[in-house]
Amino acid sequence: MKRYFIACLLAVTLLSFQTAPKKTAQAKTGTLAPAAGLQASIDRGKTIYLKRCLVCHQVDGGGVPHLNAPLDGASQVIGKDKERIIRIVLNGMNEKVELDGEIYSNIMLPQKDLSDQEVADVLTYARNSWTNKASAVTPAEVKAVRAKLK
Repeated sequence: MKRYFIACLLAVTLLSFQTAPKKTAQAKTGTLAPAAGLQASIDRGKTIYLKRCLVCHQVDGGGVPHLNAPLDGASQVIGKDKERIIRIVLNGMNEKVELDGEIYSNIMLPQKDLSDQEVADVLTYARNSWTNKASAVTPAEVKAVRAKLK
């Protein structure tokens, strides 16, 4: 009887430390919670940035003076006009550009092979990395800009 009591006490103690698995925002609602969705987009965007953008825009988003525009703190990157940066990613840029009082002259190749989701993710990463804090870019916004370019 004493062993049975100890076994039951041990079982109850162990069960009290277990908790039910937490339901994710996606499991509860069928969609990602905004914070979870934003972080997932940033994480995916970082992967793309490291493969496609790092060489020119650098690990710190600082760019290369007079050649490649910085992304960190750049008004056109964190501004409300997302269409402009979406266009630049999709079409590239082959003319000198003035950004926050500096001129940058290196060309940027078009990235039309990226999906709408990938463009949205890499821009969301750039808009929310280093010192930047801005709203996410959505695949729908990219799709709308891409449609205008055709």
